[in-house]
Amino acid sequence: MSCDNCKSGFKWDGQSIGKETTLDKANAYVTGDSKDAAILIVTDIFGWTLPNIRILADHYAKECNATVYIPDIFGGEVVDPDMLSNPEKQKTFDPKAFIFERNNKEIRWPEIKEHAQTLKSQYKKVAAIGFCYGGWAVFKLAADPSLIDAISTAHPSLLEKSEIDGVKVPVQVISPENDIWYTEELKKHTLETLPKTGVPWEYVYFPGLTHGFAARGDPNNQQQKDGFERAKRSAVNFFNEFLH
Repeated sequence: MSCDNCKSGFKWDGQSIGKETTLDKANAYVTGDSKDAAILIVTDIFGWTLPNIRILADHYAKECNATVYIPDIFGGEVVDPDMLSNPEKQKTFDPKAFIFERNNKEIRWPEIKEHAQTLKSQYKKVAAIGFCYGGWAVFKLAADPSLIDAISTAHPSLLEKSEIDGVKVPVQVISPENDIWYTEELKKHTLETLPKTGVPWEYVYFPGLTHGFAARGDPNNQQQKDGFERAKRSAVNFFNEFLH
């Protein structure tokens, strides 16, 4: 499977307003001051330091009245955000080794699960959203209501049909038309399976857009800008429904 569109995109302008801290001994960005509701962001390969994801976290915190956490889920390895628009840097980065060797599911799932457990012990309600790489992880969280109250995912990667089958909490899927990771087969399985689970669910479709748009879309391209802004609004509405 090609990984080209998981290492490209655009870095957004803007100043984040949260702070750096730790969550279960992992570095983390946190924003917001709710004592009742939290949102866990499970990132794409650009991780917890990408300006885009921190800007999104600030929006979620303000618009959902939640405390939002972005933990480092890659053991301290940071992918240079300049790679997003630098073809030369893209050539020197091996996403397959990053995703399937150093940060495969078996390595990272216990840490992600621990983060959810910690937040559930501290807040009345916790939701999670996974972008790209983080998509499979939030679906795994959704199999256990003791870990999470609701999940959203934008253009999930590494997702397996069994992970879709297992959901037991409300689910939102933010789906672009073109996605080599979230394939037509997986989309079909999602739309056939979620109605049978008995949980509230929604599938939000973005025609003409591609994998990564919700976290790394081009702000100078009107279609992409409209898309990632709609994706943000969709996630906010979903979180407000199930956190409050």
